[in-house]
Amino acid sequence: MAASNCLPSHDGYLRVRMRGDSNMDIDWRDADMRCDGGPRPGQHGLRLTFAGPAQGGAHNLRFVFGIAAAPGARSAHNVPANVTVIFEGERKLFSTAGDGKCTIDEFTEQSLPAQADPHLQRLTARGFCIAPATALAGKAGLLLSRFDFAGPVVEEDPVDDALPARP
Repeated sequence: MAASNCLPSHDGYLRVRMRGDSNMDIDWRDADMRCDGGPRPGQHGLRLTFAGPAQGGAHNLRFVFGIAAAPGARSAHNVPANVTVIFEGERKLFSTAGDGKCTIDEFTEQSLPAQADPHLQRLTARGFCIAPATALAGKAGLLLSRFDFAGPVVEEDPVDDALPARP
């Protein structure tokens, strides 16, 4: 996978302790991964995605964190989260299927340097899950006992939302 920098500040990261169907300790740095973030559909929270190599480099992993915090919130504590883990190329997908199994202990959003896109924010978060993400097909599970990350959140411009759609 050709990686690009996660954040313009080059300080993005993802650390995950994962046990169950696959036991892994992920420690990706900015250049090791791709990441993206923005509002969840319907503006009901935030979603950040991190993709990078699995241990041994056989396949790629994709982690999707859905955070039940209002877009534009600058910081929060004890926020419910949904986590999805995708083993790309292996047809394995695990999800906590809702916001009740994982918690973001703390997150903060910060503006990036002036030369960066003014709609781009750096979100830093730390959290854990109390129950495993389960496989969509089967009974296997993955417990993310801890995770922390820093990645981008692109805030949508309210002016763009007000423009009528073109036919």
